Amino acid sequence: MAAPDSLRRTSLFDIHVSLGGRMVPFAGWEMPVQYEGILAEARAVRSGAGLFDVSHMGRLEITGPGAAGFLERVLSVDVPGLRQWRARYNLICDEGGGIIDDCIVYRLGDERFLVIPNAANTDAVLEWFSKWDSGLDFELQNVTEATAMIAHQGPQASDMVAGLTPYDVTSLKMFAAAETEVAGVKALLARTGYTGEDGVELIVSADAAPTVWRALSEKGAVPCGLGSRDVLRLEAGLLLHGNDMDTSVNPYEAGLEKFVAPDRDRYAAGESLRRIRDQGVGRKLVGFILHGKGVPRHGYDIMDGPNRIGEVTSGSHSPTLDMSIGMGYVPTGYAAVGSRFQIDMRGRAVDAEVTTLPFYSRRKNA
Repeated sequence: MAAPDSLRRTSLFDIHVSLGGRMVPFAGWEMPVQYEGILAEARAVRSGAGLFDVSHMGRLEITGPGAAGFLERVLSVDVPGLRQWRARYNLICDEGGGIIDDCIVYRLGDERFLVIPNAANTDAVLEWFSKWDSGLDFELQNVTEATAMIAHQGPQASDMVAGLTPYDVTSLKMFAAAETEVAGVKALLARTGYTGEDGVELIVSADAAPTVWRALSEKGAVPCGLGSRDVLRLEAGLLLHGNDMDTSVNPYEAGLEKFVAPDRDRYAAGESLRRIRDQGVGRKLVGFILHGKGVPRHGYDIMDGPNRIGEVTSGSHSPTLDMSIGMGYVPTGYAAVGSRFQIDMRGRAVDAEVTTLPFYSRRKNA
């Protein structure tokens, strides 16, 4: 079936098609969901290195003397305290404490920042930002179309990219970034990712992205689609906006309170988040494993006998752990590790048990 004309394409689209990528609509973009297969690609990332085109994610540059002060208003973390060439995961919350998006902010200079919102939420983030941009001297530029973003993930990823750049990749700490060249192309190189593995993410000009992709492929990186990325992030206990959180969820329910600094005078969501923190919450996001056959899917009911107590937000078979795993919101009385309930698998109740997150980490499962 031909893609609707309204779908956007990244500068790597032709490469995806030439490699046999199965292209699907995703957040307004035509993106590869898989190549060889979701499970095979997930295993490739866990054992070697994989390549993901994540150019559909937003890239917003905020510069000027008022940039830090503006971001202090709209992001959940202490932006003025962020050191140069460091990045921080954070949330963008509305005035009621609901999560508009989760993103990473990079500080690339005294007055220069880069914010990476999710593809489906870039417009909502820009709309929210516009409510708080008065009275401060800064410029916001949406450079999503002009740039491309490649995630290079896996235990061999750093060694592969090290052979393509003059920069000492071993010196790059987690959530740190550097401006350098990769495969002869000017790039922002960051030690970040969404798979639970070591690796890097690279931001380059849109027209240079095919050069970098091919160079990493020649080093042995396996092309991977969004399907395996979703499995990998779930194994790593990483939340997906639109599934595991949205504006009906606050950071304390989602278990993301360590990424929130609500006691800041200028923070737009501070008053609501302080109140939620002080009052406590009635539900919590938990990770669970299945003790029975089946795969928990988004929207499946979580049951305690005949009583519905929650809903699965994410679920999959884990190829790394060879078991079915999932996440969902339950009342706090069911949130302790070891708590039991059932997942309604289309009328069939399957036992589940709350476990610690992440399900997988290289250190935990070594």
